[in-house]
Amino acid sequence: MAHLSVFDPYTMGSHHLANRFVMNPMTRCRADADAVPTAIMADYYGQRATAGLIVTEGTAPSANGRGYTRQPGLWNDAQVAAWTPVAAAVHAKGGVIFAQLMHTGRVSHKANMEASARIVAPSPVALAGQMYTDAAGMQDYPVPEEMTAADIVAARDEFVNASKNAVAAGFDGVELHSANGYLLEQFLSPHTNQRTDSYGGSVENRIRFVVEVAQAVVAAIGGDKVGIRISPYGMASGMTPYPEVDETYLALAKALADAGLVYLHVANHAAMGNPAIPAEFLKALHAAWPRTFFLGGSFDLASGQAALDAGETDLVGIGRAFIANPDLVARLKNGTALAAPNFDLFYTPGATGYSDYAAA
Repeated sequence: MAHLSVFDPYTMGSHHLANRFVMNPMTRCRADADAVPTAIMADYYGQRATAGLIVTEGTAPSANGRGYTRQPGLWNDAQVAAWTPVAAAVHAKGGVIFAQLMHTGRVSHKANMEASARIVAPSPVALAGQMYTDAAGMQDYPVPEEMTAADIVAARDEFVNASKNAVAAGFDGVELHSANGYLLEQFLSPHTNQRTDSYGGSVENRIRFVVEVAQAVVAAIGGDKVGIRISPYGMASGMTPYPEVDETYLALAKALADAGLVYLHVANHAAMGNPAIPAEFLKALHAAWPRTFFLGGSFDLASGQAALDAGETDLVGIGRAFIANPDLVARLKNGTALAAPNFDLFYTPGATGYSDYAAA
């Protein structure tokens, strides 16, 4: 069999990727106060369009889902209009870009939201600690409202609406963010989902909301335009392991595969100090997925190629290296030294530390 290279093209459903590198979704907080993308965001993503696939930063599907300051949204016409040049900038360079839809759930604060927005979650369990707000600095996380049956339907419909808006803006698809402790993952964990109705308790019930969202989005825009990100064993935003982790995610993977999603993106946060995903479980998860399967972690060229060689992944997700290296793929191919990002400017407004990094 011919040797596969991370620089080889790859076909993901109907999407033709120039190489096997994925620019991981990364929060950058460059939208305006109304969650409308700014012009520098088209510069930023366009500069990095030589990645095989770009997954955008977490983008709120609704006002209720926007927990972070300067987080972009995809729920109204102004946001769609502002995202359109972003997708166009990537397509002009032959790239493929999916919008990551992220409802923050309990990971939120009213100071970062519209006045009428609500902080909702599966159960009224507050996240420990504080989050940053532009208006008042660091603030304690509030206790979220427990979602009613009507709230659950509304949230599902918000994902559907945002998915349609993403397609209208020119995106090639959407990634449902069911990782890092946000709303979809909050339903999966028994620690954040303490419901006693059909959305809580058993594994089947706890995966129900994620599956229903995925099915509804697939029905709206087509499975070939829908991926999902998960983070089993992750500890972001207060997530903690539980005994049924493997059972939960294997059941979820089967249901999502049946729904027809084009890819499964597994976030591996081991390099950031989280527990490693057990190798045997990861192998079982991969075996349960019939289409594109990839890992998003702190890969470099050698480890990414090794994972591809071992059959552990179809694509290689890279995050922070893309921040300071808009031409990362060329630098890796040519053996050019990588620039280091300025961590202090990751989430600050403006072009500095964002779209002003130079190509080699």
